[in-house]
Amino acid sequence: MAQKPSIPKGTRDFGPSEMVKRNFIFDTVKSVFKLYGYQPIETPAMENLSTLMGKYGEEGDKLLFKILNSGDFLKGADESQLQQKNSQKITSYISEKGLRYDLTVPFARFVVQHREEVQFPFKRYQVQPVWRADNPQKGRYREFYQCDVDVIGSDSLLNEVELIQIVDEVYRRLNIRVAVKMNNRKILSGIAEVIGQPDKIVDITVAIDKLDKNGIEKVNLELEEKGLPKSAINQLQPILHLSGTNFEKLQQIKSVLATSEIGLKGVSEMETVFNWLAPLQLQTPVELDLTLARGLNYYTGAIFEVKALDMQIGSITGGGRYDDLTGIFGLPGVSGVGISFGADRIYDVMEHLDLFPKNAATTTQLLFINFGEKEQSWCLPVIQQLRRTGISTEMYPEPAKMKKQMSYANDRKIPYVALVGEEEMSSGLITLKNMELGTQEKVGVAELMELISNAIIRK
Repeated sequence: MAQKPSIPKGTRDFGPSEMVKRNFIFDTVKSVFKLYGYQPIETPAMENLSTLMGKYGEEGDKLLFKILNSGDFLKGADESQLQQKNSQKITSYISEKGLRYDLTVPFARFVVQHREEVQFPFKRYQVQPVWRADNPQKGRYREFYQCDVDVIGSDSLLNEVELIQIVDEVYRRLNIRVAVKMNNRKILSGIAEVIGQPDKIVDITVAIDKLDKNGIEKVNLELEEKGLPKSAINQLQPILHLSGTNFEKLQQIKSVLATSEIGLKGVSEMETVFNWLAPLQLQTPVELDLTLARGLNYYTGAIFEVKALDMQIGSITGGGRYDDLTGIFGLPGVSGVGISFGADRIYDVMEHLDLFPKNAATTTQLLFINFGEKEQSWCLPVIQQLRRTGISTEMYPEPAKMKKQMSYANDRKIPYVALVGEEEMSSGLITLKNMELGTQEKVGVAELMELISNAIIRK
């Protein structure tokens, strides 16, 4: 019995029409990255587990896909550990590698490993898949693409401003209405300090990061379960519900954090960023959101999240400042900041809102109908000439029935069809059919090229 074909849960196949749309997103994002002077790199799909573990917090570590060692992976395992069936302890014996969880930690590893080759500040972009052993659901996959842009080796807050400009430009080009939410990890550290729980900063950030999803009651319950006293939780409540403009919120939180040096530094950084953003007249609103925490442990300064305004879905872009991520690989004191565009969620938003250009699925602009060997010989040099001018052109591979060839053009959404028979070869004029309008006309090769080129530009 033949095996039924299937793929792992949380992964997907992409057909040609989907890939054309995905590539439209990738090309748009990359073009903006290049506009701001960022350079491309790639890193392997798998990294050593020692590179990945401990960088994403306890919850993140659980979502790492681990790869069994080659050959007899149980050979080096401790027999007593195997009998205890403790998967976490066994892992260290049977697995040394894992699929990357994000692109930021591999980037930090890359910078340290290649520090003699890179020039600081190093501005890089990276568009590759990542993997997380998450529970698959709408908008959440186990394999998905990230489009990362980072600058490392610079403390300047101009980098944060530039990243927000990149967000604004990308979503303006994709025609998606979004809002940027911003906060600062130093402010969150200051809050933990003034409520008397500085050692609980990770627990506090992990909990309040779920406020949108879980609501205040569940967040408070989680904080209580993590050991925060009710008095500290009560102190936290008004802070999480500040209102007003960005500068009004900063003034309010500044008075709350009056005794916290690190908290006030975070406020100062946010004031600087908002002051620089003010004259730029961005299309995208940028809002200070003190409930934004982002659960990744390596963030130390500004943090960002981008939400689509016309569709309910999780954040479609996120990131932040990390002051010493390279330090764990032996290069301390190198600060970086970056953001990641979630290509799969962006695709879902654009598909749901019908935002892809109408010609996004069009890969071929012109199809030559095949009438036979003589016609093939006449058409081939013309097709070569068209392709050299950048017009995507095909000829149907065999002289099938006209209905079949025209159906192929319709199914492929090819906008123009060229017909060359005895009459056309004698006159040197090609019959060009507009598949959308149903009209046709006779044109020379030069006129044909001009018509198709102008049609491509108009679209």
